[in-house]
Amino acid sequence: FFFFFLLLMSLYRAVRVMSTTSFDLLVIGGGSGGLGLARRAAEFGVKAAVVEKGRIGGTCVNVGCVPKKVMWYTATMNEMLHDAKDYGFDVENKGLDWGMLKTKRDAYIERLNGIYDRNLEKGNIEKIQGKAVFVDAKTLDVNGQLYTADKIVIATGGYPTIPNIPGAEFGITSDGFFELEELPKKAVVIGAGYIAVEMAGILNALGTDVTLSIRHNEFLRTFDESVRQQLMVEMEKDGIRVLKHSHMQEIVKQDDGLLNAAFSVDEGEDTMIEGCDTVLFAIGRTPHTDIGLDKAGVELNSEGFVQVDEFQQTTAENVFAIGDVCGKFLLTPVAISTGRKLAHRLFEPNPKSKQNWEFIPSVIFSHPPIGTCGYTEEEAVEEFGRDNLKIYRAKFTAMYHAMTERKQATLMKLITTGPLEQVVGLHMIGQGCDEMLQGFGVAMKMGATKAQFDSVVAIHPTSSEELVTMRG
Repeated sequence: FFFFFLLLMSLYRAVRVMSTTSFDLLVIGGGSGGLGLARRAAEFGVKAAVVEKGRIGGTCVNVGCVPKKVMWYTATMNEMLHDAKDYGFDVENKGLDWGMLKTKRDAYIERLNGIYDRNLEKGNIEKIQGKAVFVDAKTLDVNGQLYTADKIVIATGGYPTIPNIPGAEFGITSDGFFELEELPKKAVVIGAGYIAVEMAGILNALGTDVTLSIRHNEFLRTFDESVRQQLMVEMEKDGIRVLKHSHMQEIVKQDDGLLNAAFSVDEGEDTMIEGCDTVLFAIGRTPHTDIGLDKAGVELNSEGFVQVDEFQQTTAENVFAIGDVCGKFLLTPVAISTGRKLAHRLFEPNPKSKQNWEFIPSVIFSHPPIGTCGYTEEEAVEEFGRDNLKIYRAKFTAMYHAMTERKQATLMKLITTGPLEQVVGLHMIGQGCDEMLQGFGVAMKMGATKAQFDSVVAIHPTSSEELVTMRG
């Protein structure tokens, strides 16, 4: 019997070896970062595969940036329809056909999924469908099949955090927002980050009665004070109720299916918001790390993200990590850029290739949008000292609103330092700020000074001309 047992074990090990598929590179996660890395690596002749348990494209394509921007455009369109009469148009807004919009939006996302799949095929990159779990630092188990690689990259991203409160199952996250079959009449959004203000702004602009619950006195607390305070003014002016210093306690579902959301308020009376169609949680995101990291010797940092060095190296020699799972600059373009730089370092090879974290431009698709790049004023004071800064500000009403009853301020701010007044911070809020920022980000990356900004001939009449004409 013992001999028979040993024979079975030997056969089992042989089958496991025979069923193992080897690659030069395995990427766990088919989101923007993982795909960017795999495609760039394939250009260097690397045999690569991407493991994805869900839809290709990850959060950004399926339940993030892309469908969110469609909804932002939709909300902006509704605002412009409201303004049309002020430009002399006799326009009757008969409302939004949410079902038609959702169908077209979902079809667009499916087309993008197909494009990503075809790009993998063109790059001779294998797509492995399923959840990857580490067996060891060079081996993954996906649905019982073993895959090995000299280099493994973790690009698993994250997922929306759900609070541990009674009735949380009745709420939705930003993922669930894109599954809604109709526009909510009344909604509560919980959170103080950019996803929360974006969701609240979209719903409000489409006509939903919106309450935004935040734990402190302000939202967007990591952003520059000027833009976050101006956004608060604009959102409250647009009719969003901001419930400050509030903490959700429970959600109760009524017999008619509507929801009651209960909050405690610091140094205030408890609040109950009744009759809501939707309660949306936007309180943060949790990294996807349940992939057997301990088997590979990959450690997490104190905040639960994968620990990496400046070259995206984890605590395991041949395992790397990029994107949201690392917890730094949780932005799609950052993940793509970091992934491509890692591919160059590992496979070109270019040993100095790594992400530069300075002057990364980013946009919040709020109403109105925010564009920001570089140091906030608070950060600049800490880094350079107040006496070494010169700050320029402009606040005005964009020309678009000269004709409209609905008014909206535009605010811009430049933070400069040193005798040459290098521009180290640019922050703005207002119509069009989202599309203005990219070019100024290039200038800041090149170390542009205020004098160099001023040397550029202004484009008139535009809002962006303020950035090259500001006076002290």
